[in-house]
Amino acid sequence: MNTRPRLTRSIPFWVLVAGSLASSAAGAVVLIDKLGTMETALNAGTATGVEVYVGQVWAILGAILIGVGVTGLLLAFSLGALRAFAVAPRAQAVDVTAAEIPSADDESLDTTDQPVLDGATR
Repeated sequence: MNTRPRLTRSIPFWVLVAGSLASSAAGAVVLIDKLGTMETALNAGTATGVEVYVGQVWAILGAILIGVGVTGLLLAFSLGALRAFAVAPRAQAVDVTAAEIPSADDESLDTTDQPVLDGATR
């Protein structure tokens, strides 16, 4: 019996997928917002140093977040592909003969030196 849960029921897998999607979405929002602000200010001729130079740093941060999200999604897809090829361990068949099963009259089973207490004496 396989003791590992299925990948679709694995919480860390779904955290990786959701985190990757959230990172990509946040990066896209930051990148599009800052590039739009820079383009508008540069085309209008009213661009300041803060809009241009700080906007570039924010745009780079947005691109990094998109890259991290895409990398996380690729890792999740790779993990899913590798999990599909994983072979579940097979149960070993055990052959038990009647000679190996101890009987209730066997004296070797009584190996306790201490008295055994049952629930009624408590």
